[in-house]
Amino acid sequence: MEVEALGIEEQIGEVGALLSEQQKKRGILIQALQQIQEDRGYLPEGVLQALSRHLNLSLSEIFSVASFYKMFRFTPRGEKVVKVCLGTACYVRGSKKVLDAIENAFDVKVSETTPDLALTLETVGCIGCCGLAPVTTVNDVVIGDLVGSRKVERFIRSLREE
Repeated sequence: MEVEALGIEEQIGEVGALLSEQQKKRGILIQALQQIQEDRGYLPEGVLQALSRHLNLSLSEIFSVASFYKMFRFTPRGEKVVKVCLGTACYVRGSKKVLDAIENAFDVKVSETTPDLALTLETVGCIGCCGLAPVTTVNDVVIGDLVGSRKVERFIRSLREE
């Protein structure tokens, strides 16, 4: 997304007449960050610098807003985003072992992405599939019942192959 294509006036609409220029720019910041992340997959520093100049907001103000919200990312994510559930049901049934196996197999820690951008590893508090515990998701596809080393090994192999 080009920063110049934000279209502040069109997006704010009639309310714009009541706001100062600075308020208009602050008001569109989150939407601009969402659009940049949708287009790029994350918030690259260079694009944020251009946004800072375009909106006449300090880079620290933009980073402050973006870092407040968990939905924004400052680094690229992997092609596969693997989320391991650490909710009670999953944890009791062995999700920590699943997490450890993925970390070891891909040499990656939670909230990290492999250098080749193949995989990003995350944890979640609950996926809502407790009956299938332990559960992971791969790009929002639920993989359940990962009990036992053979199932975990097959799961890891499938992550490498796909």
